[in-house]
Amino acid sequence: MSLSWKQAIKDFETYLKLEKSLSENSIEAYTDDVQKLEKFIVEEAHGKDPDKVSYGDLKDFIAWFGAGNRNARTQSRTISGIRAFFRFLLIEEEIEENPASLLESPKLGLKLPEVLSVEEIDRIIAAIDLSKPEGHRNRAIIETLYGCGLRVSELVNLKLTDIHTAEGFVNVTGKGNKQRLIPIGRRALKEIKNYMPGRNSLPVIYDQNIVFLNRRGRRLTRAMIFTIIKDLAAKAGIIKKISPHTFRHSFATHLIEGGADLRAVQEMLGHESILTTEIYTHIDRSFLRDTLLMFHPRA
Repeated sequence: MSLSWKQAIKDFETYLKLEKSLSENSIEAYTDDVQKLEKFIVEEAHGKDPDKVSYGDLKDFIAWFGAGNRNARTQSRTISGIRAFFRFLLIEEEIEENPASLLESPKLGLKLPEVLSVEEIDRIIAAIDLSKPEGHRNRAIIETLYGCGLRVSELVNLKLTDIHTAEGFVNVTGKGNKQRLIPIGRRALKEIKNYMPGRNSLPVIYDQNIVFLNRRGRRLTRAMIFTIIKDLAAKAGIIKKISPHTFRHSFATHLIEGGADLRAVQEMLGHESILTTEIYTHIDRSFLRDTLLMFHPRA
C-alpha cells in the first residue's frame, strides 16, 4: 500500500519533533515546504504519492516554485525542506532511492548582516526618554541585547532567576531548549537595576519571574521589542534597516574586531557550528586590512 501525503507529513512532523528536537517554528517551516510540494504534485503530476515522486517531478516543482518566488534565499530554504523530507523517507525505508539527492540550491551571495557602530548604539540609548515609565526598561533592553548578544526570543523569556549579578553571568535558554552561560557587563546590570523599581511597582504581575514586562505586567512580545527598536532608531536619526537581531550582530562584530577568540564568540552566541559564527569575520573589511598591515611581516 502506497504512503499517503497526509500520513507522510504527519510522520515527518513527529520525526522532526522527537528525533531532531526542532523548535515549533522550524517544524512548521519544514512541513509547509512539503505541503507546497504536495499541492504541486496533486495539481501538476497526477497526484502521485510521495514514494512515487521522481527527480524530474522535483525539478519541475523547483521551476514552478522559482517562477513565483525569485528570492534565492527563499528557494534555497524550501529546497532544504524538501531534501530533509525525502531523507526522512529513505531512513524510514519508504523509498529505496532519494529523488532529492541531486537537487541543487540557487547560489547565494554572502549576505552580511547590518551592524551598528558603538556611536550609533549610544545615540539610540540617548534617544530614550527616561521621564516616561518605560524609559529605564527600554534602556535595560538595549543594553542587554547588545551587551549579551541575545536573540529576541531569549530576551523576552529572560527570568530574574537567570541573572547571577555577583558572578556577572546570565543563564540563557536558546534554540532547542539548550542552555548557555553568557557574561553580562556592568552597564547592562546597572540598567536592569535602575529598571527594577518601575517593574516592581506594576499593579499586576502575571509573569512574576520574567524580567521585561509591559505596563500591564505581562511579558513583552517579540513584535513589541521590534517596535521599540524601530521607534528609537528613527528618533536617533539612524536610517539603517535594523531589528533586535542587529544588536546581536553588532555584539559579535565588535567582539571579533576587538580580537576575541572565534570559539568564545561561538559559545556566547550559542551557534551549533563555527561556520555560522565565521560570517562575522567578513563584515569589517577595513578592520581585516588594518590587521594585515599591522601584523603581517610582508605587509
